[in-house]
This record gives sequence, structure tokens and C-alpha cells, in this order.
Amino acid sequence: MRTLLKVICEVTASNKAIIDGTLGNIMKSSMDNLKPEASYFLATEGCRSAFIVFDLKDPSDIPSIGEPFFLSMNAKVEFSPVMNAEYMQKGLEKCQKSKDN
Repeated sequence: MRTLLKVICEVTASNKAIIDGTLGNIMKSSMDNLKPEASYFLATEGCRSAFIVFDLKDPSDIPSIGEPFFLSMNAKVEFSPVMNAEYMQKGLEKCQKSKDN
């Protein structure tokens, strides 16, 4: 399932993770593991953040994906199912069909 991983890192913990190299290592291993469709790195809520869109093959993978961010950067981590425009259109067509019945 196409999933948005939203990571918001706590400032002090992520400062330490940058200095000791942890942040770069976690991001590299996460990118290698997830093979994201898209990834964006930005500041949100005054914190270092990442928005990563990837295919979540099995929900049992959630702990191994999220824990490095929780443990090393005291991050807020969210997983949300998402759609691209094609799937949104299909969903809207289904809504219309069910409304017509």
C-alpha cells in the first residue's frame, strides 16, 4: 500500500544525531530499505522533517521502519495511506457509482 511516512525530529536529539553521524546513517539505511517513490526533507514545526512516500508491503514492517527515528532522534512518526491522482479518480468514480445505485 502506498504510504506516507512523516518524520519530525526533535531538535536537540537531531542536533546530536547530525554531530555523531547517526542521522545520515539512519536516512541512508531507510532510503535503501524503503526505496521510496518520493522523499522530501524540510523544516516543519521548527524541526528537521522528512516526508517519504513508499510501498508498505506488510504492516508488520512498521516497527522496524519507525523505531530508528523514535530511538535516535526522539521523532514524531506517522504512517498514512495515500493515493496518487489516478487512484483518487478511481475512488471518486466508485463514489459516484454507489451514489447512483
